[in-house]
Amino acid sequence: MTTATTEPRPAPARDVLDEVFDAVLFDMDGTLISSTRSVERCWLRLAGEFGMPTDDLSPFRYHGVPARDILDLLLADRDAAERAAALARVVELEVSDTEGIEVLPGAVEALAALGASGGAAGRAAVVTSCGGRLAAARIAAVALPVPATVVTADDVERGKPDPEPYRVGADRLGVDVRRCLVVEDAESGIRSGRAAGAAVLALRTTEAEGPGGGADLVVDDLSAVRFEVTGAGVRVRRA
Repeated sequence: MTTATTEPRPAPARDVLDEVFDAVLFDMDGTLISSTRSVERCWLRLAGEFGMPTDDLSPFRYHGVPARDILDLLLADRDAAERAAALARVVELEVSDTEGIEVLPGAVEALAALGASGGAAGRAAVVTSCGGRLAAARIAAVALPVPATVVTADDVERGKPDPEPYRVGADRLGVDVRRCLVVEDAESGIRSGRAAGAAVLALRTTEAEGPGGGADLVVDDLSAVRFEVTGAGVRVRRA
């Protein structure tokens, strides 16, 4: 007799326009800012220095995944010391190269709306796959008014698509991640948010057709929605 096995079913889609959230957790690159040109320049230079195949560096293939995890895949045949050297080098390159980084539509307005009542620290956080130095450099390059709570790759053991980053973001705000809205542009981040139990709003800022991963709602960018803060929490409306 064979025993049937059941695969975990994805959580059903949630109507984010009908929910009230305790907080909003924003990805950074591709959601609030665009650093695509810098990323491409730096990783192509790294590939040349470390003999990495450039055909594995598609702009979207590893988008949203921490650099250390990307290098573990691309340099799987190298020892730990060389992978660590490559990570230190790409961080140095990216921290030094902020040319062309820009704020994406609707980002400033979204952050301002969430910080206007009670302080951004209580209603919003940034959860990025960048390390702390790189996140700070990119935020400074565009003078982005980010909330007080910023979770980076340095703050977690397992990066996106693992749920840990978004769980940490919610914990630092003192809220239940299941009552949070995650805003993402990458499949790895959407999977992270969904696995954490959050609702997910996806943006078409990186891929025209929108990312995979099973977001609850997909819009072009943050200018397509507006956030309303009330005593009950945060509501999302179409702009």
